[in-house]
Amino acid sequence: MRKNTSIPLLSVGHACVDVYQGAVASLVPYFVAERAYSYAAVSGIVLAASLLSSVAQPVFGLLTDRRAMPWLLPLSTLLAGVGIALSGVSDSYAVTLAVVAVSGIGVAAYHPESARVARLASGGSHSAMAWFSLGGNVGFALAPLLVAAAVATGGLRFTPLLALPAAAGAAICLPVLRALGRRGNASSATVAAPARDDVPAFVRLSFAVVCRSIVFTGLSTFVSLYATQRMGGSKVAGTVALFVLYVGGAVGSVLGGALAGRWDRVAVSRWSYLLTAASVAGVVWVPGPALYGFLALTSAGLYVPFSLQVTLGQDYLPSRVGTASGITLGLTVSIGGLASPLIGTVADQTSLRTALTPLVLMPLLSWLLFRTLPEPTGPVPVSRPRSHSSSSPAR
Repeated sequence: MRKNTSIPLLSVGHACVDVYQGAVASLVPYFVAERAYSYAAVSGIVLAASLLSSVAQPVFGLLTDRRAMPWLLPLSTLLAGVGIALSGVSDSYAVTLAVVAVSGIGVAAYHPESARVARLASGGSHSAMAWFSLGGNVGFALAPLLVAAAVATGGLRFTPLLALPAAAGAAICLPVLRALGRRGNASSATVAAPARDDVPAFVRLSFAVVCRSIVFTGLSTFVSLYATQRMGGSKVAGTVALFVLYVGGAVGSVLGGALAGRWDRVAVSRWSYLLTAASVAGVVWVPGPALYGFLALTSAGLYVPFSLQVTLGQDYLPSRVGTASGITLGLTVSIGGLASPLIGTVADQTSLRTALTPLVLMPLLSWLLFRTLPEPTGPVPVSRPRSHSSSSPAR
């Protein structure tokens, strides 16, 4: 399979998986409406999706550094879909938490291996990785629309319909897996690379991505409810707000890859976070429909650095690309969900505006951390996929 074919397929598969990350937040208003869950209770559901995913991401990253596991792509896609599909079937809060956690494990299993495969297919191209990341943004953007189509009229009992993207995503993976199998015994193709890992830089990068994750997860969890309040109780306003948040991310991902072609990734990310701090303040404090404009700017600003952070992490840890991918693409993203219960508790005691206000500080912290990061001097070695019987060569 040609590189220009495999990257689009991987991007579409990425969209099918990240539908289920976006679906968790998209289901929040329906859990509140049908089951009268509090802010703290619905943020606990977001936490359930994030917690096991946070723990599992680096484990899967370590495993993919030791051995290629491309079969994880369809399997994890199905697991992510089944968990969300079952989330509305039972009225039990404990069962809902459990199946959402299962979906989180599926998401965790998918990202490190998919990023490794995309890195191989793209030859280390920042632009190609941006298109791969775009698939995830598209999945997030489609989530509120798919959830609304499935459950807006019939209620949560129709969540099994949400398994359909997982079935499609698993099928889309198969041509990529066949191509990997055909090339499994091919000789490695490498480019010049730094010989040593820069662990301190990677740690600082990871903290910056955690701060970004707290902003994005906090907004994706509560912006639908916040927009509903701001727009006079309209549920449509909440769905539109989530859609804008996710579509803006798609624009930001493509823009980030383009900007990185002209300036270095660290500079692009640094300035993006500084501008994002101002737009988050606009989301929280500027009244009226301007909310949507600031939300679009916030989303684009948070996603301009997204794929750049993945390739930076891989460049800082060239010998552990799977681990780097699992952390920058997965762990630090999902760990933002750990802050959701705190935001929900503060919102229950005060107001959503008060609870969301501290999010303004998070992009500023990311900006400060990026001021300490170097731009790697060379690309990471990229080798072709290995055979299933061989262990991973150092990258």
